[in-house]
Amino acid sequence: MKNFSINHLLKQLETVLIGKPQQIKLALSCILARGHLLIEDLPGMGKTSLSHGLAHCLGLSYQRVQFTSDMLPADILGVSIFNKSDAQFNFHPGPIFNQMILADEINRASPKTQSALLEAMAEQQITVDGQTYALPQPFFVIATQNPTEQSGTFPLPESQLDRFMMRISIGYPAADAELAMLKNQQNTEFSQLEECLSVSSLQAIQEQVAQVSASDSLLKYILALVNTSRTLEQSAGLSPRASIAILQAAKAWAFINERSYIVPEDVQTIFPHVAEHRIRQHSQQQGEVLSDKILSQVNPIL
Repeated sequence: MKNFSINHLLKQLETVLIGKPQQIKLALSCILARGHLLIEDLPGMGKTSLSHGLAHCLGLSYQRVQFTSDMLPADILGVSIFNKSDAQFNFHPGPIFNQMILADEINRASPKTQSALLEAMAEQQITVDGQTYALPQPFFVIATQNPTEQSGTFPLPESQLDRFMMRISIGYPAADAELAMLKNQQNTEFSQLEECLSVSSLQAIQEQVAQVSASDSLLKYILALVNTSRTLEQSAGLSPRASIAILQAAKAWAFINERSYIVPEDVQTIFPHVAEHRIRQHSQQQGEVLSDKILSQVNPIL
């Protein structure tokens, strides 16, 4: 890890998602903070490319799972099959037994199938037929979601949304970035990406992120933001899990920006991406309005 450079890692990822450095930094912050990531956008925006690039550069085993309306929980978790030779049920692991899972178009699956991820995301384990199985470490879920107004989608329940530390949207590329994509469309092989970290190195960096300091005034600022969200009539308010997520994500953002301490700007940058999907009730636009309102009402406590 002695030769590891955050900037080098970011440059590697920018070759698979051209012209979106902010979204890449946010996604990396989520991983370094040990969180799960929700990417919500129209099809074809680079959601899958970003997740695959992250897994490759971070040295993680990776599996993409396409969610569909007829998918069952066993298709994700695995299934126990009776073996006649030893008269026992043998468990056959599903695709969730990888270090990074891409739950592609998660809101196309039924709520029953979506809920199969809850235990895995919260406790890093799954339970099948009364038997508990530990998942590989580290373990991350990156889920992509089409806009809920599109046909054939099921809205994610609040309990599922709260498991995602952060939500990002990639958006359309700028004209010059899209031109670069067209010129280099043959050079997007993930095998060409450099593996920047080993699993042990990633875990060591996550420990460094956890050691980033936050003053009492910063912690009070985070709590003031959270408490303000709980006073809004249009919102159910942020949970204690969200409070922890804001702090962890802010630490990761500070680390990426080469600081060992959090400043208010770190919290303000990551707050919309931690809060919006938790406080919205009807649309993403509502979440953005509420997030902006909370930030404008609370001043940093210095």
